[in-house]
Amino acid sequence: MKVLRLYCLLTLTIFSTASAQNADIRLLREINLNRNTQFDGFFKGVTDTTVPGAFSVPVIIMGVGLIKKDAPTQRKAVVIGAGLVASSGITYVMKRAINRPRPFVTYPDIQKLTDGSSPSFPSGHTSLAFATATSLSLEYPKWYVIVPSYAWAGTVGYSRMHLGVHYPSDVLAGAVIGAGSSFMTYRLNRWLQGQKK
Repeated sequence: MKVLRLYCLLTLTIFSTASAQNADIRLLREINLNRNTQFDGFFKGVTDTTVPGAFSVPVIIMGVGLIKKDAPTQRKAVVIGAGLVASSGITYVMKRAINRPRPFVTYPDIQKLTDGSSPSFPSGHTSLAFATATSLSLEYPKWYVIVPSYAWAGTVGYSRMHLGVHYPSDVLAGAVIGAGSSFMTYRLNRWLQGQKK
């Protein structure tokens, strides 16, 4: 009886995984192979803004805080930077642990339009973008910060699929890791500030 249960569980797991993988590649093919090629340059540009854009945010905020001698602004810069570092660290470890091949390696019909040499899961660009958007939105909770931040992060995530270097599940995981890392860093900072008081 136990063997039968184990067999059923194993079969269900394999079927679910295969079904999810099929949906993943179907959606990627829809995005990548049926894309409007006129937007290739735009999405390449968006992808290229990710790393410099993400890491320039805490640097600029820290610069403003130092110029104004404003300790709360300096603290915000540190928290945003910590969120980016946490997100990058988690993404790096997961990429190496899971070691999922890029979609264009497994499926030669996927058109690769930008660099992608590290393992596929999760998307590092998406993780960084959502870490930045979440940190900014938590530290500066105004619609004119939140809307453009998440619009940029969402466009970065979509660009990784448009350019053929990530599966949709890579992008979804990257968004969750990025947003979650920044949220946890923000909450940890609030807790530490409360402990000091």
